[in-house]
Amino acid sequence: MIIRKLQVENLRNLSRVDITPHESLNYLYGDNGAGKTSLLESMVVLSRGRSFKTNLASELIGPSGSTFRVFAIAEDPGGKTCKLGLERSGKRWRGRLNGNDLSQLSQLTKELPIVMMEPDSHLLVSGAPEVRRKYLDWGMFHVKHSFLDTWRRFSRALKQRNAALRRSQENLLDSLDEVLSEEGETLGEMRKSHAAAISENIDSVLKELTSRIPKVDFSYHEGWNVAKSYSESLLEHRNRDLERGTTMTGPHRADLLFRCDRLPARAVLSRGEKKLFAAALILTQARILAAAGENPVILFDDLVSEFDQDHFQRVLSGALGLGLQVWVTGTERVSLKQEHSMFHVEQGSIAEVV
Repeated sequence: MIIRKLQVENLRNLSRVDITPHESLNYLYGDNGAGKTSLLESMVVLSRGRSFKTNLASELIGPSGSTFRVFAIAEDPGGKTCKLGLERSGKRWRGRLNGNDLSQLSQLTKELPIVMMEPDSHLLVSGAPEVRRKYLDWGMFHVKHSFLDTWRRFSRALKQRNAALRRSQENLLDSLDEVLSEEGETLGEMRKSHAAAISENIDSVLKELTSRIPKVDFSYHEGWNVAKSYSESLLEHRNRDLERGTTMTGPHRADLLFRCDRLPARAVLSRGEKKLFAAALILTQARILAAAGENPVILFDDLVSEFDQDHFQRVLSGALGLGLQVWVTGTERVSLKQEHSMFHVEQGSIAEVV
């Protein structure tokens, strides 16, 4: 998708923003705290119904009242446009698509897919398994439209099983395990398929960014011993789960493992190499989504300070080479080879530089 118009009202320090972005590259610069990241955050909130910086929606509301709004006009590769709006007033969300109220904010996510790299993206390599599961799940949401329903059914069954375990309600476990194992194996197969697609694509992406990182081997750990079915695994570990009051095996324990020379990548790669590898993961995700016709918008927060000039240009060229709209923030005005629009951000005000 290409964001043709973006309007933001009362989100953090952005009192009122109304800009017409470039279809390819948009660069925002200004001092720290000026509002650059908040503008990227507004697009993520519009797409996902939540921020990448906070779990508290109240923190997003600026000083001008108790409501913030984000509105965008987006265009797909075929030239079809859609109007997306999101409003938070008090504790109430209101999403709109082409003037119609939405029952689920996930409908906005389907219309405006976004991939983002921000300063903590190196946690894709060195962080907890949950970070990598979210990375896989976000990609699966867009390329496999049945994923969200499967994930919801699994999560609901897992919650019910854990409640039964805590209450020692063994009589409920057979029926709960039947649902959990069925949805869990389906969820595991979806993730495994997406992990394989990432593994197949990332080498070529990584070579465009750097020659410093050795070959990285991928493996997907399902969260249980796959020599057995998930149903068998649940039954085998039932007594242990009853003792601990929680389900110890399953897709909620899955992980995407990276190794260099048989050692964990997090132990081998430097901090800078982890950031480059994270950039490759994000660009690979964008490539897979674009190939599936989803065409995400790519956001890079503070990309200039993350890499030296050579790697900055390589990452930027890799993103633009996908034919997608790209947004980049930095503290300094920079010279860009590519066609672009440049915006100066100062104290919550955004002005195009011509």
